[in-house]
Amino acid sequence: MKQHSKFLYDKMVDFKRFAVLLLAVGVFFYLGVIIPSETKTEMDLNIMMLSSMSFLAVAILFFIQSKKCELKLNEMENGQDH
Repeated sequence: MKQHSKFLYDKMVDFKRFAVLLLAVGVFFYLGVIIPSETKTEMDLNIMMLSSMSFLAVAILFFIQSKKCELKLNEMENGQDH
């Protein structure tokens, strides 16, 4: 049981780390879209915006997965107390 708790905790931490990393990358792509430049074409802007949205969407999914792992971990700990 202790092994499974550690596995869930490690998984939760990993999901949070990946989510924060993807969030940071998504923000950089978004900054590339909003900072004006003459060298950017319409296609470049669309690609950066699509990349930004997809990185942010995956980051949200990883935050949700992390929360699910945290809830399972809390259930396991509450089940042991009784």
